[in-house]
Amino acid sequence: MLQIELWKRVLILGLCALGLLLALPNAFYTRVETYNDALAAQATGASGPEIEAQTELWPDFMPRALVNLGLDLRGGAHLLAEVQVEDVYEARMTSMWPEVRDLLREERETVGTIRLQPSASDELRVRVSRPELVGEAAALVRGLARPVTSVTGAGSNDIEVSTDGDEVVVTLSEAERRATDDRTVRQALEIIRRRIDEVGTREPTIQRQGSDRILIQVPGIGSASELKQIIGTTAQLTFHPVVRRTSNEDATAGSGNEILPSIDEEGTFYVVESAPVVSGEELVDAQPSFDQNNRPAVSFRFNPTGARKFGDYTAENIGSPFAIVLDGEVISAPVIQSHIPGGSGIITGRFSVEESTNLAVLLRAGALPAGLEFLEERTIGPELGADSIEAGKIASIVAFAAVLVFMFLSYGTFGVFANIALILNVGLIFGLLSLIGATLTLPGIAGIVLTIGMAVDANVLVFERIREELKTARGPARAIELGYEKALSAILDANITTFITAVILFAMGSGPVRGFAITLGLGILTSVFTAIFVTRLMIVMWFERRRPKTIEV
Repeated sequence: MLQIELWKRVLILGLCALGLLLALPNAFYTRVETYNDALAAQATGASGPEIEAQTELWPDFMPRALVNLGLDLRGGAHLLAEVQVEDVYEARMTSMWPEVRDLLREERETVGTIRLQPSASDELRVRVSRPELVGEAAALVRGLARPVTSVTGAGSNDIEVSTDGDEVVVTLSEAERRATDDRTVRQALEIIRRRIDEVGTREPTIQRQGSDRILIQVPGIGSASELKQIIGTTAQLTFHPVVRRTSNEDATAGSGNEILPSIDEEGTFYVVESAPVVSGEELVDAQPSFDQNNRPAVSFRFNPTGARKFGDYTAENIGSPFAIVLDGEVISAPVIQSHIPGGSGIITGRFSVEESTNLAVLLRAGALPAGLEFLEERTIGPELGADSIEAGKIASIVAFAAVLVFMFLSYGTFGVFANIALILNVGLIFGLLSLIGATLTLPGIAGIVLTIGMAVDANVLVFERIREELKTARGPARAIELGYEKALSAILDANITTFITAVILFAMGSGPVRGFAITLGLGILTSVFTAIFVTRLMIVMWFERRRPKTIEV
């Protein structure tokens, strides 16, 4: 018999109502977006009549999740950055020199005196005063090697030590380079994400491309140059012992030292030790504040390891200057007045309030492990996004209208049921997109348009099977029941293969391709649900009410 149990009817109607309820905020997009922004502002402590008025724009008990608009619909900035992984090699070699120096100095009687030699950025060269003992010195340095911390580098050491005449040469092993490259790009990816999240942009796309490139797309931001200012600064904060102060940029720094310019004092340079005492990696917090003269500054706090290093150094070097270096420039070089326990302090300089706030954001998000080279940058204006939305609307409406007319002319009353299910189908797609917080792009709109065309395929299969069953002189109830049963396997086969394609596109693709895959995959799920369950429920309810002796499909 042609019938559907009561609990199934309630479940089907309930899912349809829930989907439409979740999709409803998108019909009032600007109002709900303003409401959400006001709630976010209140969460950060902001208040005022304007914010209070904005929180009244949408009922609190209603869903407020929206489909996020992608870069091509909202406008925004697009960047493709290449991570300069070679910078990390140089930093590793620089940080390794104090360890090598201390080790060989302890064995001075065995290997003689040592001196750091000029070398390439990715190697460390140390000259030994007794050339005949360079092999023993190399063996001592090999003892500093550590296992590579990666699956592909299992069993390998992180450094390779060789000799070149009277010099010990230290380089990173190939396994360590590969592990370092992967780790550096992952760190850069995470720090870029944190920096953009600090600014509060909506649904940015931040993805790794290839081995050393990162794709960054941020909807709603003014320009690519503005985005570069947010993420392009390395914000590498380090604290160095000061050797001396000079006005000569070309002065000899000496082995293990470097000359850095001062930001505050034009024409002033500081000779500092290359190896920092504490680095920004050990910062756990940074906040904009004011110094004792009420000038903008940045207060900071180290983790326990950094606090211990910072405290020990300040206790042992009272009366000595201490350089605070940001991205290769000395922003402050205060004299240590007393022991500074607790690992907290304040950075002063010629900051504006905005500059101190931005610096605090960058330091709090963390330092980029390496510099970025921007290979591609593009700004998409909101006008172009509005044009894309309008074009998408027109395409959707035309496709929608064409399918509605075709189904009605082809299948009459049953075509009307299919059209109602199609309308529900589009609503359910937007409901699911809102529920998972998906980002809708222009290819995503193309996926919805394609779904509209595909959504009636299942109904066409069912209706054609019903037509065939009616020709065998079966009653209308039996024909409808057999039509759905015999069409089910064909419907599932066709949609499962398409859904697998959508999954592969999502897994292998990026950016717009993923947007298309998401809407296509969700559209397949909703169209199968509406075709198998919703249209069948409508036909059963119509049949129970009218009890026709014959039907025409």
